[in-house]
Amino acid sequence: MPRVFNSHKISGYLVANDVTAIVAAIHGHGGVHGVALECSTGSAALADALIQRTGWDVHLCHPGYVRRLRQNPDKTDLSDAHLLADLVRVGYLPRVWLAPPAIRDLRTVVRYRQQVVDALRNTKLRIRALLREHRVPDVPQYLWTRRGLLWLRNLKTWPVLAGWVLESHLAEVDSALARLARVTARLREVAGQDALISALLAQAGIGLVTACVLRAEIGHFRRFRTGQQLSRFCGVSPCKASSGARQAEAGLIRGCSRLLRDTLIEAAHRLGRCAPHWQAFRAQLRARGQAGSLIAAAVANRWLRRLFHELCALELAA
Repeated sequence: MPRVFNSHKISGYLVANDVTAIVAAIHGHGGVHGVALECSTGSAALADALIQRTGWDVHLCHPGYVRRLRQNPDKTDLSDAHLLADLVRVGYLPRVWLAPPAIRDLRTVVRYRQQVVDALRNTKLRIRALLREHRVPDVPQYLWTRRGLLWLRNLKTWPVLAGWVLESHLAEVDSALARLARVTARLREVAGQDALISALLAQAGIGLVTACVLRAEIGHFRRFRTGQQLSRFCGVSPCKASSGARQAEAGLIRGCSRLLRDTLIEAAHRLGRCAPHWQAFRAQLRARGQAGSLIAAAVANRWLRRLFHELCALELAA
């Protein structure tokens, strides 16, 4: 009778985080029906290595769903292994898509860029706080342009230590801008070699960063059955809160990539300005009294559903 194993936790014993050790531990226990790995840091690379080494049917499971399925509050490695094995056996394992190595590599670059952007924003906030603390007058409205940064560097009415702190912050800004330039150049190289990113760049209002974020976080569009499923994955679809005859919505879906959703909302604002069709749609929703944030989410939702059919056809042709 084939058995189902969860690597790292086999028969109650901990196994080394190594493909050879995992295969050796399973050897002699019969055939392998399937392997389930909790989705965590490094699990995708381990799944790839197991598939290449053994050809097993390896799946990543969603840890959040598994945690909700577990009724027993006591958590042990053995109980986790038994639960995952049972879920694979009956076909109820909540799976996470195993992205190809190239997509995971692109995600690393895209998320690194967002980390640099976040650090740059925090540094700018600290500089503005420093200006307010010392009541510096006549601060330029556009402080982060070349002229504004030159004004900051030439600012002389400072205590000695406060001036030193400002110089340190400005050095961080320069370093972050240089790193962003290198990341952008790298993304431009990737875009020239990826047909899907090129198709995204051909869309109105979509730039290099937006196209790379969509490609990295979504991966293959054909892995979704419908455009609605894609929009729910991206977090721009309303969350249903209906019961009986009561039909209601409870805001946007929360279980999504925040980077992906924020990027789509920004793209929706651009679409509303550059495309007449979306301008009319925004005006229609605004006439109904909808808030601006909800209008942007609605534009992103509909745009994604259209994009789904276009890019699925492109992937089929490729």
